[in-house]
Amino acid sequence: MEIPFAEAYRIKMVEPLKKSTRAEREQWLKEAHYNLFGLKSEQVYIDCLTDSGTGAMSDRQWAAMMTGDEAYAGSKSFFQLKDTIGAITGFEYVIPTHQGRAAENVLFSHLVKAGDIIPGNSHFDTTKGHIEFRKAVALDCTIDAAKDTQLEIPFKG
Repeated sequence: MEIPFAEAYRIKMVEPLKKSTRAEREQWLKEAHYNLFGLKSEQVYIDCLTDSGTGAMSDRQWAAMMTGDEAYAGSKSFFQLKDTIGAITGFEYVIPTHQGRAAENVLFSHLVKAGDIIPGNSHFDTTKGHIEFRKAVALDCTIDAAKDTQLEIPFKG
């Protein structure tokens, strides 16, 4: 298997992390009943569970954040987002959300009905939760080979 090069960028923000011992980590996991959602963020050195807040921001992202319009309603940044999405997708209406799982909840509340079967390629836990909350079935369409991380085939389901 060929290992890809790391992406080329400079980190613009750092946050100190506290290292822990194996004994501490084992104790924390035991106290959390081996449920990763029961851990405190400061107990996690490398986060392989969440996709939130784990990446550095570019200099342009920081600059945009400093100059952004933070008004509750009618902000110019909303209209810039709306116009950009409209230009790309042709959609007239946009509902901004802070995360994909929140957007998924809005979308599924309209599209997914009781008894629906929603196929997917190994549903993420919140996706499965959103589907099952609506009394629908989250059907994973992967093949057994999908669980074999060493097997290189073009499609695993």
